[in-house]
Amino acid sequence: MELQPPFRKIIHVDMDAFYASVAALDNPELKGKAIAVGGGGDRGVVSAASYEARKFGVKSAMSNVLAKQKCPHIIFVNSDFARYKELSAQIRTIFFDYTDLVEPLSLDEAYLDVTQNKKGNPSANAIAREIRERIYKETGLQASAGISINKFIAKVASDINKPNGQKTVHPDEVIPFLEELPVHKFYGVGKVTAAKMYNLGIFVGNDLKQKSLEELVKLFGKSGVHYYNIVRGIHNSAVKPNRVRKSLAAERTFRENLSSEIFMIEKLDKIADELEKRMLKNNTKGKTITLKIKYSDFTQQTRSKTKPHFMQTKKEFFPVVKELLYQDKLVNSVRLLGLSFGNLNTEIKEPFWVQLQFEF
Repeated sequence: MELQPPFRKIIHVDMDAFYASVAALDNPELKGKAIAVGGGGDRGVVSAASYEARKFGVKSAMSNVLAKQKCPHIIFVNSDFARYKELSAQIRTIFFDYTDLVEPLSLDEAYLDVTQNKKGNPSANAIAREIRERIYKETGLQASAGISINKFIAKVASDINKPNGQKTVHPDEVIPFLEELPVHKFYGVGKVTAAKMYNLGIFVGNDLKQKSLEELVKLFGKSGVHYYNIVRGIHNSAVKPNRVRKSLAAERTFRENLSSEIFMIEKLDKIADELEKRMLKNNTKGKTITLKIKYSDFTQQTRSKTKPHFMQTKKEFFPVVKELLYQDKLVNSVRLLGLSFGNLNTEIKEPFWVQLQFEF
């Protein structure tokens, strides 16, 4: 089956090691060195790592202790979200010079639909190069880009020539590109699904393509339809310029593990204050409250309860939080607690976790 025009022109711009690069930008002495962003204490976790640190196997979500073992000369720097947001806004302003169809995914990446663009430039590849050049000239930071006919392929492509590069997958290259793509890089294929596919002899897109729609639905349920389409280049998700936060949440990592529910209630009380403040500030209410628990062995658990009415204030939702905490026995000591509101009155669903602070 050949893909039929007209094709959209989608760019995925991804900043290169954004947090670490900002640290080096603001402190030139760090340039070219192995950097980890996050608290430097033994209880800390790496938020981001420079490419120099990644060469030693350091990556995000890794404990600082392990990061030091892998890279003894690593330099830890504190996060500076005010600075990240400042530069992100500056970069986003550049995007809007080319199109209003900009969908930010985070502070350091975004999709742009340049099918019809403000420059009247028919070449998405040329636009991506110009955007990357402007980002470097105006901020001193480097970005990579992927260009193709849909968001999925553009995102995969942006990772191919990192750092400071770009990759275009033209319409006539899409099918061969997808056939050679490892299945774990496909949308919706996590570790568990990838392992299942491997057991079925499905390792790359071409293997996946040999399965009929009926077989895929039988094996993977509704997701089977998605896999059937995406391996054939069918992914019609539009670039959404007005993405809305899908929930409100707050969490905290502790200096010492907590093993008593009494101490956890004290911590949750403070987190609830912050969550209430966020709910009131955004004039948001929700029906579903979720308790997030991360244990000392880094396993994670969430417990949720949905009420028939909307809640907004701590007085309304904190009794539910206590109920969730005592709902089941804790399996280990706890290093992180978080609260989130979902099922909001803004009709949004996915959690958007915000780290309040590290107690270091």
